[in-house]
Amino acid sequence: MKQTLATLFLSFLTTLTLAQEAQIWVAPDGSDANAGTKEKPVASLQLALRKIRELRRLADPSVTQGAHIYLRNGLYALSEPVFIRPEDSGTSNSPTIIEAAPHEKPILSGGLSIKGWKKVNGNVAGLPKEAVGKVWIADAPKVGDQVIEFRQLWVNGEKATRVKDTPYPLMNRILSWNKLEQTCWIPTPKFGDLSKAAGLEMLIHQWWAIANLRVKRIDVQGDSAKLWFHQPESRIQSEHPWPAPWISKETGNSAFYLSNAIQFLNQPGEWFLDTKAEKIYYIPRPNENLATAQVIAPSLETLVRVAGTIDHAVSNVTFRGIAFQHTGWLRPSQQGHVPHQAGLYMLDAYKLKIPGTPDKKSLENQAWVGRPAAGVEVNFANHTSFENCQFEHMAATGLDYHKGVQDNVIRGNLFRDIGGTGIQAGVFADEATEIHLPYNPTDEREVCSNLLINNNLITNVTNEDWGSVGIGAGYVRGITIEHNEISNVSYSGISMGWGWTRTINAMRNNTVVANKIHHFAKHMYDAAAIYTLSAQPGSIIAENYIDSVYKAPYAHLPAHWFYLYTDEGSSYFTIKDNWAPSEKYLQNANGPNNVWMHNGPQVADSIRTNAGIQSPYQHLLRAKTPADPKWGINKENPVIVELVANANQAIDIQKLKAVLVRTKINPESLYQWGNHYVVFDKVQDVSVLSGRLQAAFPGTTIRTYYDLFYEFNRDRCGNNTKASEWGHTILTANLVADPKLQNEYLDYHATQYEKWPEVANGFCNANFQQLLLFRNGRQLMLVISVPKGESLDKLNPKTTENNPRVDEWNARMKNYQEGISGTKPGEVWVELKRTQ
Repeated sequence: MKQTLATLFLSFLTTLTLAQEAQIWVAPDGSDANAGTKEKPVASLQLALRKIRELRRLADPSVTQGAHIYLRNGLYALSEPVFIRPEDSGTSNSPTIIEAAPHEKPILSGGLSIKGWKKVNGNVAGLPKEAVGKVWIADAPKVGDQVIEFRQLWVNGEKATRVKDTPYPLMNRILSWNKLEQTCWIPTPKFGDLSKAAGLEMLIHQWWAIANLRVKRIDVQGDSAKLWFHQPESRIQSEHPWPAPWISKETGNSAFYLSNAIQFLNQPGEWFLDTKAEKIYYIPRPNENLATAQVIAPSLETLVRVAGTIDHAVSNVTFRGIAFQHTGWLRPSQQGHVPHQAGLYMLDAYKLKIPGTPDKKSLENQAWVGRPAAGVEVNFANHTSFENCQFEHMAATGLDYHKGVQDNVIRGNLFRDIGGTGIQAGVFADEATEIHLPYNPTDEREVCSNLLINNNLITNVTNEDWGSVGIGAGYVRGITIEHNEISNVSYSGISMGWGWTRTINAMRNNTVVANKIHHFAKHMYDAAAIYTLSAQPGSIIAENYIDSVYKAPYAHLPAHWFYLYTDEGSSYFTIKDNWAPSEKYLQNANGPNNVWMHNGPQVADSIRTNAGIQSPYQHLLRAKTPADPKWGINKENPVIVELVANANQAIDIQKLKAVLVRTKINPESLYQWGNHYVVFDKVQDVSVLSGRLQAAFPGTTIRTYYDLFYEFNRDRCGNNTKASEWGHTILTANLVADPKLQNEYLDYHATQYEKWPEVANGFCNANFQQLLLFRNGRQLMLVISVPKGESLDKLNPKTTENNPRVDEWNARMKNYQEGISGTKPGEVWVELKRTQ
C-alpha cells in the first residue's frame, strides 16, 4: 500500500525520537550477556545501570532524550544494594528513569526464600507442650556457609510474629528498675527455665519510645525474676533520663514482653530461629500451606543506595512503579536499641550532674544518636524522585532522604508494613553532635531542602519500633508535606524538627498542608498527629484533617495525647484551619511568634473533604490497612485532678485558682469537700498541672483519675437533643476493700448497657446530659451533668419512674460502695461543691 509523504515523515520522526532515548530492558529470566533490548533483556538492574553509565560516558547520541531502564514483571532477589552513583545522573533534558514496564510489577527484594518445610516429629528441647504437633521446621537460610540472622519473616506477604511471651495485644508490667545496678525485676515468666535461652530479649514500653534490650542473665527468685542486660544498651538504658522506665502505683509500671526463646512458641503465626541448630520453627496460621507458601526472610538492610558527594551530586534520576520489599535490621540483635525519640537510637546518653547548657539553662539530658538503616537511602542528590512505587515489608525506615538533598520529589507511593518510620528526611544530628545543639552548617548544600512529599499512603508503619513515626523530618528547609494519608501508626503521624531549641537554625519555610492523619498513637503516648520541635521561621501547618487517636493500653499518662503538639522551642509557626474533633492541642515550652488561628471542629467541612490523597492517586486507598478492632478510640473528656491536703493544712483557694489560671484552666472548675479539692475541666497537659499543684502546695497528695470506666451520654437516648450549657455535680465514694467485689462492680458497669438497659433509659428520662465514672485505686469520682439551671435533686427521681430495675440496680451497687475517709457513719457518696 502506498504511503503519503506526510506519513513517511511522521514515521521518520517517531523512529528518531525513539532512537534518541536509550532503553535498557531487564527481566528476572534475562541474561547479563544479553544486549538489554525488549526481546533480549539483561537480568540485573546493576548491569542496566552500567550500560547507561557507559553510554553517558561516551556521549552516545542515544541518550540525547534520556535513558530509560524498564524492569519486567517479577522478583529481583538482590545480593547487595543497588548503588546509584553520580555517573548515573541524567540532566533536565536527558533524565535517567528506572521504571516498571507498562502494566507490570517488578519487585526489588532483599529477602531469601525458605523452602523444604516439614512438620516436626519428636521432641524439641524447650518447646511448650501446647505447641506439640503444630510446629513446622525448615533449614535456616544461608549465604555461603553462614546462617543469616534475621528478625522478620513474611509468609504469603504477611509478617509473622517473632516469638514472645504474651499473645497480642497483651503485655506484662515490670516490678522495678535499678538504675545503679542496671537491672530490672519482673514477675517470674511461666515458661520454665530461660537461663540458657541464648538470644533472649526484652522490649520495654517507656513514655514515647520502646527499648530492645538483650538479656545477659535471668535469676529467678520465687515469684520474681531479676534481669541483667548486655552492653552497650544496659548502660545507656539506665543512665539516660528521658525516656525512662515508668514506675507508678496510679497508672501501672512500664509494660514489657520477652521474646526470642523457643519456650514462647505457642501461637499461630509465631516463628523462632535457632542459629545453633541452623533451623527455623513456625506455627502456621489457619489456611496456610507451607508446602506452597512463599516464606521470605530478609538478608539485606538496604536495597538501593543513591549517594553522591557534596561537590558531585547524583541528579535527575527517577524511580517509577517499582516495589521495594524485604529488608531487615540487625542492630537490635547486635547492640540493642534504645531510642531517644522518633526512632533515632542513642549511641551515648546520660544525665548532667549540673544541669544547663548555653542554649537551655534547665537542660539535664545529653545524648548522641544514630540513624536506623533504610530500605532506600538517598544522600547528596538533587532533582531525583520516587513516584508510584511501593515500599513494603521493611524492618526499619522505608525511604530516607538524608543529607545534601535538594529539589527532590516523593509522590504517589505506598508505604505499608514497615517496622520503623515510613519516610525520613533531613539531618537530625550527626553521630558526633549532641542532639540539643542547633544545626546550621556553614555549607548549606548539606541541608535537606525543597523536598516535596505528596499524595503518599502511609499505613501500618512503625509496627516494630513503636516510637518511630509516619513521616519524620529533622533539620529541613522548604519541605512541603501535603495531601498524604497516614494511618495505623504507633506514635505520631508527622514529626518535624529537632534540637529542642528556639535558636534560629537551618530550618525554615516548611509546610504541612492538607494531610489526612487518623488512627495514630496506637501504642505510645506524648503523641500527636503533627508534632514540631525548635524554631522554624516561615513555617505553616494548615488545613489538615486529624481524627481517631487510639487508646494506647500501655500509656502511663493516658490523657497525654494531642491532635497538634508544638513542643520545646517551636517558634515562628502559623497553625490554622486544621480540623480535629476537639481543640486538644499542646504548646509546651514554645519559643516566640507562633500564631494559632481557627483550629478545631468548627473548621469547614470542605477542608476535611479536600485533605488527604487527591483523585489521581486514590487507587492507593485500596491498600489502606483497616483499624485494629482490639483498640478503642480516644476522645477528649474533662479530666479530674484531686488535691488532698493534710488535716492540719490550710489551702489558699485564691493561690490554687491562680495555678489553674496559669495552666489555662477555668478557675470555676474547682470543687471542694473537706480537705479534698477537685479540678474538673479539659486540661491541656495533666502532668504540668499536677507538677504545678505539687510545687505550690508541698505536702499535699495529688491524684489524677485516668480510669474512666463508665460513660453515659445522650447519644443513647431516643431524644438525643443536648442542652447548650451544662451544670455538673461531682460526688465521691470508695469501693469496698474486697478485690472480688471490686471486680464485680466493674463488670456490672462494663455490661450495663447490654444486661441493664433500663439504667440508661432512666438517665435519658431524667434528662441527664452526661454521666462519667472515674476510678483511682478504690476511690470513685462520679460526675453527673444536667442542663444548666436544672437541679439534680429534682431530676434524679425521674430515673426510677415506672422503672423498678433502676431501684434494683441502686440496691445492688450499695454492696460495693463505702464512704471515703472523713465521712460520717453510714455516709457513702459525698458531694464536692463548687468553690466561691
